[in-house]
Amino acid sequence: MDLERPVAPDPYALLPAVGTFSVTSDDVRDGEPLPDEHANSGAGGGDVSPQLRWSGAPEGTRGYVVTCFDPDAPTPSGWWHWVVVGLPASVTALDRGAGASDDTLPDGGFHLKNDDGTWAYSGCYPPPGDRPHRYFFVVHALDTDHLDVDRDTSPAVLSFQVGMHALARAVVVGTWSH
Repeated sequence: MDLERPVAPDPYALLPAVGTFSVTSDDVRDGEPLPDEHANSGAGGGDVSPQLRWSGAPEGTRGYVVTCFDPDAPTPSGWWHWVVVGLPASVTALDRGAGASDDTLPDGGFHLKNDDGTWAYSGCYPPPGDRPHRYFFVVHALDTDHLDVDRDTSPAVLSFQVGMHALARAVVVGTWSH
């Protein structure tokens, strides 16, 4: 890999400003390497989604979307590892492993297809020898409890809709490399 290629910007800094709130995790420490269990099985990991919990979402929050995005993937569009839609405002946490399938998500939640082509969490998998990649775990607080999406909606189309309904976002970033 070309280790000299520029580091991608924070993808959320490029979007219109919205409020913020807090997301914490027993598994993700901001700016630090993720445990190997959160890496892709092809990279020796377990494809286990991390535990996340959030608080302080603004008044008027009616639902949440949770995503994991790698802007450092060697593509012009980054790489979507996890996309969860349909979480009601009453949900303020996802357990470790909740990304295994729709059946492991809270009621109402469902997965969109990630860039690995699965409806689940797909762990970290930067190319061998590449620099550490950043994994942005983001909880988006929405002003609606329903987005016009289904399981086959692309993460890019979802991101557009989230942008139209985001009240605030909470971000924690882990890293990982071979």
